[in-house]
Amino acid sequence: MAEKDAKQVETMEHIPAKEHGGGFPPFQKETFASQLVWLVLVFVALYLLMSRIALPRIDSILEDRKRRIDGDLAEAKRLKDESDEAMATYEKSLADARNRAQTLANQARERDAAEAETARKALDAKLNAQIAEAETAIAGRKSAAMTNVQGIATDAAAAIIERLIGATPIPSEVEAAVADVLKG
Repeated sequence: MAEKDAKQVETMEHIPAKEHGGGFPPFQKETFASQLVWLVLVFVALYLLMSRIALPRIDSILEDRKRRIDGDLAEAKRLKDESDEAMATYEKSLADARNRAQTLANQARERDAAEAETARKALDAKLNAQIAEAETAIAGRKSAAMTNVQGIATDAAAAIIERLIGATPIPSEVEAAVADVLKG
């Protein structure tokens, strides 16, 4: 049997193309009309399948995507508007806080300046009182010293005159002479 199959294969290899039907089957005249019919039928079937099933699904998917994107864009715009509003509120509250801090600092500075001025005036009054007391004490001591100086000067002048002239001078005359010298 193997011999018979080998012979048959040999004979088929040597069969010319025209015995097989004459070339590439889609280009044969005898089958061209039936191929056109099948082409039209398959095209119509595919067209109906695509237009009734596949394209509506794709269209709905695209429409869902468009709605989702539009919704996301609207949500993003809303969130951006909210963040802009929050930022404006934050900036306003920050400016208000800065103004309040500046006002409080100014008030504290003015209060401290007023307290310092009051303390300075009190210290000035206290020092002026001490200066007045010191001047009074100095004037009293000066006057006491001057009285002592006059007495000492009178005693010294009397002693000098006594030594120079050898006689005791009259105390009233010495006091008058010393008083004249001290006044002038």
